[in-house]
Amino acid sequence: TADAPGAAHLVPELKAQQLELGTPVCRTLDEVDRELRFWRDRAASAAAATGAHVAALATSPLPVEPLPTEGDRYARMLDTFGLTAREMLTCGCHVHVSVADDDEGIAVLDRIRIWLPVLTALTANSPFWHGTDSDYASFRSQAWHRWPSAGPSEVFADAAAYHRLIDRVLATGTVLDTGMVYFDARLSTNWPTVEVRTADVALRVEDAVTLAGVVRSLVETAARDAGTPPPDVPSVVLRVAAWRAGRSGLDGDLVHPLTGRPAPAADVVGALLDHVRPALADTGDEQRVTDGLGRLLRRGTGADFQRRVHRDTGDLAAVVRAAVSVTAGHPDETAQAAHRPTG
Repeated sequence: TADAPGAAHLVPELKAQQLELGTPVCRTLDEVDRELRFWRDRAASAAAATGAHVAALATSPLPVEPLPTEGDRYARMLDTFGLTAREMLTCGCHVHVSVADDDEGIAVLDRIRIWLPVLTALTANSPFWHGTDSDYASFRSQAWHRWPSAGPSEVFADAAAYHRLIDRVLATGTVLDTGMVYFDARLSTNWPTVEVRTADVALRVEDAVTLAGVVRSLVETAARDAGTPPPDVPSVVLRVAAWRAGRSGLDGDLVHPLTGRPAPAADVVGALLDHVRPALADTGDEQRVTDGLGRLLRRGTGADFQRRVHRDTGDLAAVVRAAVSVTAGHPDETAQAAHRPTG
């Protein structure tokens, strides 16, 4: 669950309203839980020093003018990509999982791609955009696909094909560098990992831990299946599936990865769990991840939480206050925080 495995950090991002945190390498879900809580506490302390608070939201419920962070690379992004870069104030969650080498990494990428839209649905936490209900559960996923290199990729077959494609993307002179190759999942350029990038940042730590468990088990399952042909699903179908996941989250039908047909979200999540169950059992995570997915299906996503608070209060500022409370690990205080008068 770190953007740079092995190098824990708390650093600025593209916009001044963002913080990026990264955990060190974690070998168990207990470690992921501890590290995320530690770094969220650090982030809250850093924000408090400036008179601010931290809310783990993938977009801002309130209208806000994104303020660019100083730096040459960020300035180049703003100059090159115009309104897309100026408006981009979104927060995702990237999960890195180690692989033996690039060949194993490509075998993994080719086999997990059909499941990635489900991760967007599970983590949807961005229903509001510029002060308006977007009618999407994850509007971050919609905004993110405005970047020219974002989205699903085709089957690569081998590492050489992957690197040839990266070279061709860079040769267009459109993206600034390999860091802007925003595939839904990619080989890390700095670490021996596969990096899965489709999730919204999770409002609750326990949901981020569930995501980490699912992603690790997806990678392990794919590595074990490397000797069998990967599913032959065109990227355009995956793009449609990703749109569907961002639109409805867990509150409607998703595109079933194995049939390409609509199916209730609970059925699709069940198919995902069945797919990765042996890998979860081998790491001792089966019960924890099963329980985590069950909680998400029962109580809903971060998007559902935000909409409940807004429905109860009619106040987007109350949504932010409630999110700050949950981010800090105080869900019992949510109702009180949501109804506190705006100062």
